[in-house]
This record gives sequence, C-alpha cells and structure tokens, in this order.
Amino acid sequence: MTICQHWSQVEYLHLTVTNPNICLKGRHSYYSGAWDGPFEEEVVRYLHGDSWSRSADTGWDPIWHIDRLHLGDYVQIAAGVKIIMGGNHTHNTDFISTYPFAEVEALKRSYRPAGDTRIGNDVWIGMEAMIMPGVTIGDGAIIAARALVTQDVPPYAMVAGTPARVIRMRFGDDEIARLQALAWWDWPDDKVQALLPLIQQGEVALLEQAAARWQGASQEE
Repeated sequence: MTICQHWSQVEYLHLTVTNPNICLKGRHSYYSGAWDGPFEEEVVRYLHGDSWSRSADTGWDPIWHIDRLHLGDYVQIAAGVKIIMGGNHTHNTDFISTYPFAEVEALKRSYRPAGDTRIGNDVWIGMEAMIMPGVTIGDGAIIAARALVTQDVPPYAMVAGTPARVIRMRFGDDEIARLQALAWWDWPDDKVQALLPLIQQGEVALLEQAAARWQGASQEE
C-alpha cells in the first residue's frame, strides 16, 4: 500500500495506524513516507499488534508483556526513520551466548523488556534517524538526520550523532518550563490557528501574553 505518492504529501498517523500497541495523541502527527511506505510497515519495527502478528492465520499470542509506542501530537517524522521496539529481541548480552534459541522456555529466559518508548509533542525526527527501544524523547526535541538515539532526550534538546548527544538546547531552562506549562499542542484547533503567528516565532513571553488574552476574551463571550 502506498499512501504518499510524492514528497509533498504526508501520512497523518491518526488516519492509518491500526496497531493497538501504538498509542497516538491528537490528529496532527505525520510521517513523510513518499520514498518508503506506510508508517506501520516501514518505521515501527518488532512491535506485536501489526497485521501479521494479530492475524488469525499468521498471528500468535504474546508470551510476555509488550512494550508500547506512545506518540504525542504534532510529531514530524521524516522519511527513513526507524523506531525499534521489542526489548532486547531475545539477544541477552548477559548470557554466554546471545543466540535466540527457538524453544519457548529459552526465549523466555533470554527476553528482557525495554519499557515503553515515548515520543513527546512537537518533536521533529530527521531523515533516517533510529530510535532504540525504551527511550523517552521530550516535547519540542529535534533529532538530527541519521542520529542513533540510545538514551532519553530532554525537552527542547537538539541531538545528533551516533550515539546521539545533545548539541544544544533550543531554549533556556525557565523558557522550557514555561513552554511545557503552556502546552500549546493541547489547545483546540481554533486557538492554535488564532495564535499561530505567536507559535511561529521565538519569544515565549509573547505567546504567553497572547494565550492569556485569548483565554480572557473566550471567558467574556
């Protein structure tokens, strides 16, 4: 199935995702999949609940707890991104052998969960970045192209490299706290549209003032 016919098109995830272990927030997050394919098939790897693993013909019941993928609103995912799920994939580095022996009891001994993977709101993930299992990416973070994210990323951090490291913070600590308190991504669409010029600039105080005026005007109506 091809959803994006051209690089100018995006796949809005709330319209396409069916895996019950992918937890979406809102209606604005997208995947730019023109050179690949659908988000569930090309981006999310090793996550039970896809069409194959839940099919009556090809599927199976999990023998352990399934880590879930949580995606905030307004997430921007570029082409070629990979989000790796599935814990340690039954390759246990504490054992003498990392081989995933196929017997059920052997698999149970080998498997270790990584915990849920959480990608916050208004996160931009660059082309061909790879997100490893169990990490949390904070609101407003930017993941550079081809970065390998192996640990948590703070809100409003810019990370790059293999493994990814913070190269700079987009705002100061006080501004980051105020932006997260504003949580503009939780606003109704009409408020976002009304205050869009203030969202599309860099002064946090101006957005705070506009939001307060909008709230006051709404209460008076």
